[in-house]
Amino acid sequence: MSKVGFIGGGALAESIVRGICGKVFAPSEIFVSEIRPARCEELSARYGVNASTDANFLDAIDLLIVAVKPKDAEKTFAALQNKIPASTIITYTVAGLKLAAVEKFFPEHKIVRIMPNVAVSVGESMTAYTLNKNAAQVGDTIKNFWSALGRAVEVEEKLMDAVTGLSGSGPAYAFLMIDALGDGGVAAGLSRAQAIELAAQTLLGAAKMVLDSGEHPDVLRDKVTSPAGTTIEGVRVLERAGFRSALIEAVLAATEKSKSL
Repeated sequence: MSKVGFIGGGALAESIVRGICGKVFAPSEIFVSEIRPARCEELSARYGVNASTDANFLDAIDLLIVAVKPKDAEKTFAALQNKIPASTIITYTVAGLKLAAVEKFFPEHKIVRIMPNVAVSVGESMTAYTLNKNAAQVGDTIKNFWSALGRAVEVEEKLMDAVTGLSGSGPAYAFLMIDALGDGGVAAGLSRAQAIELAAQTLLGAAKMVLDSGEHPDVLRDKVTSPAGTTIEGVRVLERAGFRSALIEAVLAATEKSKSL
């Protein structure tokens, strides 16, 4: 792929642009269509990409990423109908929108439903994707593209709402956890800056241990939980407060919300 285009220039689109700009694509190879002129100017100034209120780049790109709000999705795809070359891969990040709803506008196209998260902006996204039948031949291309921005995994479409509830919304849960741990550190006497740095790096390191070791989180937790020690005391308090149950319910609630969109 030599050029990529975006329909929509919101927060998620910007996160993806930040992640690929100068790494996967040169700024001149990135095009953004956004209805707000001021936002176009902001994206152009910040990243050097081609941003405008029209979409006159559709004939020049290999990959299109549609990143609009669910309420705007149908009218957006309707407006794009008959304007995208058959060779262009159409991908979209719209939560809750099934492939069949997009295929009715583009029955001959390669279409990919994707769910990255905002960590794409730092090259650490967890992206899940589902291919339509026409896109089966470009599965490796899609996986390689998103793997360059973190990790990527193909899932059945029926699981995409669960992906949205877990990894799509998951960074927000992690931010809350870092903030809360930071508050705990401040309450224990650390400065705010020290507490946030300690909390963030601790979560980053724990996540890397899970991914690199391949061991179950329970196994790793046991390795750092000494009998009658400080860690088990903290775990005991978290269990009593329903910490794990709260996270489970958060994922399920976000999944149900995705289904309702």
